[in-house]
Amino acid sequence: MKRQRLAIIDIGSNSIRLVINTINEHGHYQELYNFKTVARLSNHLDAQGNLTKEGTSILLTTLQKFRTLTEDHHCDRAIVVATAAMRKANNRKELLKLAEQETGFSIKLLSEYEEAYFGYLAIVNSTSIQDGITIDIGGGSTEITRFSNRKLLHYHSFPFGAITLYRDFFHSTDPSEEELASLQKFLESAFATLPWLQDAKDLPVIGIGGTARNLSLIHQRQTDYPLAGLHQYSFPAEELHSVTQMLQRLTSSEREGLDGLSKDRVDVIIPGTQAISSLVKTVGSSQFIMSRKGLRDGLFYSEILEQLNLECFPNVVEESFYQLYHQYEINLEHVKQVAKLATKLYEQLAPFYNGKLEHQQNLTLIHRAARVLYLGEHINPEASSQHTFYLLTNMSIDGLNHEERLALACVSSFKSKAQLLHMASPFMPLISKKQLKRFEFLGAILKLAYCLNRTRRHVIGKIGTIEAKRDAIVLPLYYHYDLDPSFEQDYALKHVKHVEKVIKKTIELPFLPLSNFT
Repeated sequence: MKRQRLAIIDIGSNSIRLVINTINEHGHYQELYNFKTVARLSNHLDAQGNLTKEGTSILLTTLQKFRTLTEDHHCDRAIVVATAAMRKANNRKELLKLAEQETGFSIKLLSEYEEAYFGYLAIVNSTSIQDGITIDIGGGSTEITRFSNRKLLHYHSFPFGAITLYRDFFHSTDPSEEELASLQKFLESAFATLPWLQDAKDLPVIGIGGTARNLSLIHQRQTDYPLAGLHQYSFPAEELHSVTQMLQRLTSSEREGLDGLSKDRVDVIIPGTQAISSLVKTVGSSQFIMSRKGLRDGLFYSEILEQLNLECFPNVVEESFYQLYHQYEINLEHVKQVAKLATKLYEQLAPFYNGKLEHQQNLTLIHRAARVLYLGEHINPEASSQHTFYLLTNMSIDGLNHEERLALACVSSFKSKAQLLHMASPFMPLISKKQLKRFEFLGAILKLAYCLNRTRRHVIGKIGTIEAKRDAIVLPLYYHYDLDPSFEQDYALKHVKHVEKVIKKTIELPFLPLSNFT
């Protein structure tokens, strides 16, 4: 893959954004910069449907600023797209020509299908959701798609967005009950025109864009949600409707002080959230999921996937770990060995665990945790456990929902039961005691596996069959005869106590030459 620095500019109805990404020859990519200007181009269409002089000035001034940024940051290429406001402008041809003359940017005017498609593409390449309904509420249009088995089945673009709904239905920032009722009736009627929505009962609704982002942020603040990150954040439909109604009860001045709500959305948040709420009711969904990845990410994924000759990433979680390998310079051979040893240890020790275990679920978690085990060493080896937990609870990992990410943080950062309890304490509303005990068991096994490859030389070749004695269990470990196992032995004997505490048994670990294995 060619190393490049790629700029993507999204000319929306509400805002104009510039995102600069870098891609290296190994396919590792990273967002470097993200700039936004609130333009509200939808408010600058005159009675004839033309973008006004003021709107044109805002557009050109913003693009000229972005041109300077792309040059100063040495971007190799810029993809510039425009959506609903420019689609609706009757003078769009003149605008596109003028923009290219004044800024050098060649703007691609996205069709309704393309706008919906790139939003869908962002979701299926950044989550593990197989089937769902997406809604992207812009300033001047609303795109809805339905996908199944990660394939796009249906799409529709409605010619209304948060800004135009506000303009068409409300006379002030504090709408009346009659205006709210009229808006709700309009939205329900609009969504009822799509028969494929009526057949999509109880599919999750996934939200894209600023309205969905603010709605989710408000919910997190209202519930004191402890885990960082919005991407793949989910909450029940009943609570979504409750937040929507709460926003409608507040005055505009009260909304201005609401934690989680951007000041530039105080006026348009009500029609935007009502659109989401009405769609969720139409579908009969029990769950709303937030996607921080949207149109711009879909465009970026399209660029990468084209170079890889793929329609979408085969496995989103695998792609995420691949990106982490490069970002944190993870030793892949060490990861494979630790995962292999941890799997064998789990198979031998699981029968002694006092409680029900879902083996496939646990093995999946072990393998994932091995891949980010003590990731915090990249920051400071002396506090790798704490840094690992902090990183994983404060970063999004595409394909993993919040519960899976928290489980990963608990297991891969495990140092001791006391430290696990301390670090997990702010997240106890999300973790049961039963889950915490399971994380302790899996974390202790992974830590023991880590000790068995302490020198990164793959000293241990085989793990034997466990033997139960009256007062202990014996787990033989076989090392390659030409490799000194003393460091692995010292660390394993020191830290096996963490497994012993969970299963409440003494564990003997005889180290034997591999030639003794039968």
